Amino acid sequence: MNPAQKAIFLDRDGVINKLVLNPATRAYESPHRPEDLVFCMNVFKPLKELSGAGFKLFIVSNQPSYAKGKTTLKATKEIAEKFKHELEKKSVRITESFYCLHHPDGIVPKYAKKCACRKPSPFFLFKAQKKYGLNLKGSWMIGDRDSDIKCGRLAGCRTILIKNPHSADYRGGDKPDHTANDLGNAVRHIIAKKQKERI
Repeated sequence: MNPAQKAIFLDRDGVINKLVLNPATRAYESPHRPEDLVFCMNVFKPLKELSGAGFKLFIVSNQPSYAKGKTTLKATKEIAEKFKHELEKKSVRITESFYCLHHPDGIVPKYAKKCACRKPSPFFLFKAQKKYGLNLKGSWMIGDRDSDIKCGRLAGCRTILIKNPHSADYRGGDKPDHTANDLGNAVRHIIAKKQKERI
């Protein structure tokens, strides 16, 4: 492990891109088609600031919509590719993206199961630590749900909860180290903490 190499683990939907209203469920969910992928306002600059501060960036996201029969596997992969491509166009480098496609209540047999990788499990954070030699204690997990906060906490990371109004029903049961209205606010907190700890 490199004690100096720290990371930012980011949930995707509701943090970097917008949640989408699903007319069938009347709930805000992940995008189910590539054309539904819309980035939140002012997210590219903060992401670049994190990289500039020396953090490696990772996406860690539960994506159960295919398992639940809400979209196709092809669309799920196309959305992930479009997401990556759009970030690259803005000079945002994601070291690696980790997606869990499983759900215990799914209807697609191969993906309808309890798994080791679905958040709040810290499986992917430990995988990234092993692969890239990360210092998890000095790293952060940013998400908009309790499952994100618990995931980061179980891995030994500090945590920030993004108060996205469309995911309010999925939080309130776990306490983050910090709360923020958006990604920009979260990044300002991280950068300020890093500078303070350097003094």
